Amino acid sequence: MSQHKEVKLVTTHQMLAMKQRGEKIAMLTAYDYSMAQILDGAGIDVLLVGDSASNVMAGHETTLPITLDQMIYHAQSVVRAVKRAFVVVDLPFGSYQGNSSIALQSAIRIMKESGGHGVKVEGGAEIKESISRILTAGIPVMGHLGLTPQSIYKFGTYNVRAKEEAEANKLIEDAHLLQELGCFGLVLEKIPAALAKRVAQELTIPVIGIGAGPDVDGQVLVVHDVLGITKEFQPRFLRRYAELHDVMTQAIQHYVADVKSREFPSSEEAY
Repeated sequence: MSQHKEVKLVTTHQMLAMKQRGEKIAMLTAYDYSMAQILDGAGIDVLLVGDSASNVMAGHETTLPITLDQMIYHAQSVVRAVKRAFVVVDLPFGSYQGNSSIALQSAIRIMKESGGHGVKVEGGAEIKESISRILTAGIPVMGHLGLTPQSIYKFGTYNVRAKEEAEANKLIEDAHLLQELGCFGLVLEKIPAALAKRVAQELTIPVIGIGAGPDVDGQVLVVHDVLGITKEFQPRFLRRYAELHDVMTQAIQHYVADVKSREFPSSEEAY
């Protein structure tokens, strides 16, 4: 029997099946070819080309400045690397709110120009026309509720959302609405674990958490945080699986020292 194992692509249908059988979905962000190749090879189910690229790749304070063209560039880089994972691309701020035909054009550009597999949008009832319009083109849409970073100036803080009953009730309503509209999945960010558990139990679509406790259908984190490349960001929900900032700093310092002392390159490393 052949040892060659066929790589099975992760699809929206498979994610639904994973929820139904109780298998958790592992999701991380990716913004470039080299990192996406490593993540895909390591067995990640879903890669999010997040507008968090605005922060970790471009150095902005918020996710607001990143453009649709920039998101497409990051998504193209990621898609070229991927053999198995499902690639979701964030629609950036201003590319879908308030005008459903612009939302559709934005989503079509992402799908056509990047080859991504679906898009993610932030918000509930207030963007339902945009979601419906995108879905008419057969483009898979993932929702995002709770702390929605594109609305940071409305909230004024990155604190936990939906602690009060009114906001919790709206979140539950919005979650059901997103499912009814046809979203294939939902991200819940920084909300009480009990509320996230309730939403995951009530919905049939997969619910992915970031700072939303253990009782959702999967987890997502920013890859630079997981690998310890970023140092400043230390929320309670983050677990660092490596300290690459230290490893990389030491490696570069070693290289600098070797160049200065003429240790590098050696005669073996010259032609």
